Amino acid sequence: MIEEINSSKVEPPNYLDREDKLKWLMSTYGNDVIRVAYTYLKQRQLAEDVAQDVFIKCYEKMDDFRNESSYKTWILKITVNKCKDVLKSWAFKNLLFTDYFGNKQEDRTIESKLLKKEESQLISQQVMELPLKLREVIILFYYQEFSIEEISVLLKVNSNTIKTRLHRGRLKLKQSFEGE
Repeated sequence: MIEEINSSKVEPPNYLDREDKLKWLMSTYGNDVIRVAYTYLKQRQLAEDVAQDVFIKCYEKMDDFRNESSYKTWILKITVNKCKDVLKSWAFKNLLFTDYFGNKQEDRTIESKLLKKEESQLISQQVMELPLKLREVIILFYYQEFSIEEISVLLKVNSNTIKTRLHRGRLKLKQSFEGE
């Protein structure tokens, strides 16, 4: 039991049926799917739509899952592919987006929480302004805590390319913060 908790590979219990397994996957990885989709699409509603499509696809293909990777890697791979499909679609290319960083949370009265939120939003905004190829590796590495090798498999890109993109992304972020 302790080994399962400490493992970075979180898996659903074997006794769950398909529907319960899907519910488990949605509760465990739903926010991650939305975050990754948002980093690609930059619109919350569209990210939520993609998340729905991802979990429908998971339900349809659940019996085909071969345990060659973790469920998280599998689900995020589906998410990345769905996002790329959306980005290539005619509808996406011809829509005017007005929703950019729709984080509207309640006002906080404690100064430290307010400052932390402001700093977090600034960092998020700077990350979202990176080109897609740099943004996706920064998000997967720092926010989703994937290793370079896992990102390489997920994006089907050489690990040295991932390292280069991480380096370039960090440099661009550093330059943007020094310019602030």
